Amino acid sequence: MKAVVYSESVPLDAPDALTDTTLPEPAPTGHDLLVEVHAVSVNPVDTKIRGGVLPPPAAPKVLGWDASGVVRAVGDKVSLFKPGDRVMYAGSLLRPGTNSELHLVDERIVGPMPESLGFEEAAALPLTSITAWELLFDRLQVREGKDPSGTLLVIGGAGGVGSILVQLARQLTGLTVVATASRPETQAWVRELGAHHVIDHTAPMPQQLRGLGLDAVDYVASLTHTDEHLVDIAAMLAPQGKLALIDDPVSLDVPILKPKSISLHWELMYTRSMFQTPDMIEQHNILVRVAELVDAGVLRTTLADRFGTINAANLRRAHALLESGKARGKIVLSGF
Repeated sequence: MKAVVYSESVPLDAPDALTDTTLPEPAPTGHDLLVEVHAVSVNPVDTKIRGGVLPPPAAPKVLGWDASGVVRAVGDKVSLFKPGDRVMYAGSLLRPGTNSELHLVDERIVGPMPESLGFEEAAALPLTSITAWELLFDRLQVREGKDPSGTLLVIGGAGGVGSILVQLARQLTGLTVVATASRPETQAWVRELGAHHVIDHTAPMPQQLRGLGLDAVDYVASLTHTDEHLVDIAAMLAPQGKLALIDDPVSLDVPILKPKSISLHWELMYTRSMFQTPDMIEQHNILVRVAELVDAGVLRTTLADRFGTINAANLRRAHALLESGKARGKIVLSGF
């Protein structure tokens, strides 16, 4: 089968950063589905692992943690899907990635594709939807429903996770949603997705918040550069507020949160699959719910750019756009 791999942890312009190759076809056992991959989307985790994690000696690593496709075969313990089903999922960090024609994935982290979407639109959803859902409802413990009041600040609202989080918060909760974006096109994007207010994270944020008539926010979802924004975050959060983050700051001045008793929550959507937690199937349930919400017109795909066929050259372009920090929504590739 065709696949895209990397053999060394090197800069993107190096010859071995991403290469096309052929690998043996895998076979499903247990809870595994063998999926014929039709489309993939690219996430910051792809660039972080390519740039900072050495692959095993003599075993090039397949990247990619978002896919949509068709189930070709199933393991002997599978009960949720059958051959021919159209599915979407984000895979596991502990297994080969989705940048290959065929891919093995545990059924408990897989969901059905929305009936109203094609493969490209569906491939943009899984990783960001699960991350945003877990951050909002599991980490920040916001209750679903229009009754809850309060204000959520989403720092980095135009990115992949932010684009889903803004929708979930606006559509499924009673929160006032403030999103940050720094360019006219990204500010327009988050407004279109449902943000009540938009501020610029490249300028002091507390003053902008006060300009909206808001003295403080109850929740902050910090999706990028948390270390750089932490002083502003501590100033904007209300006493006993909650901060959730998904990025990887080298250091974090956590004591700054103590005077207000601000709680800190980290979200990594791979935790359940990495540790085979008893509630691992919740990710299947989340994707089922997301598909239903998309088909009902409550949520929309965040596909922003189509980069063509799944190959090393196009994936290099996608990685470069993500590393530039100027991506909006999700980048998708389809077909081999």
